[in-house]
Amino acid sequence: GYHTCLRNMDLGFESLRDRQSFMNKTTFRKFEKRDSKEVIELWNLCKLLVSWNDPKKDIFRKLLVKDNLFIIGENNKKIIASAMGGYDGHRGYIYYLAVLPEFQKKGVGSNILRLVEEELLKLGCPKINLFVRNNNLNIQTFYKKNIYQSQDSQIYGKRLIDDN
Repeated sequence: GYHTCLRNMDLGFESLRDRQSFMNKTTFRKFEKRDSKEVIELWNLCKLLVSWNDPKKDIFRKLLVKDNLFIIGENNKKIIASAMGGYDGHRGYIYYLAVLPEFQKKGVGSNILRLVEEELLKLGCPKINLFVRNNNLNIQTFYKKNIYQSQDSQIYGKRLIDDN
C-alpha cells in the first residue's frame, strides 16, 4: 500500500523488488588482509579517518585478535561496507561501521550491524556500546532506527601508543 511505496522511495528504490534484488547481490564476509586498501578507501569516503588514528595500524591490531568480528559487505565484487566489532568479556563494541554513500539507505548498514550483533551475542555479549563522533551526529537516526539508545555517559580516552 501507500506506506510501503513511501518507505521504498525514502530508501532510494523504485520498488520493493529493486531493493530485494540489490540486497541479493550484497554479500557479507570476514575481512581478509587483502581487503585493507579498499576498506581504508571506504573509511576515507565515509569520513571516518582522523589524524590521530592510523587505519593500517588499526587493521593490523584488529587482525591480531582473530575474533572474526571484522566484517565487510560486497556488491559486484566491490567492498561497499565494513564493521569492526570487539568484545572484552563485559561489553561489545562496534567501530568503523561504514557504507559507501551511494549504497546508504538501502539496508546495507542495518544488515552488517545485525551480523556483528549476532556474532557478539554468540559470544555471550550482553550489551553493545558504540561511539559516534560529535562531527557525525547525523548518524543518530540510523542507530535509533536499529534500536540503539543514547546513553547518559561521557567518554574519556588516553592514548598509550602514538600512531603518528
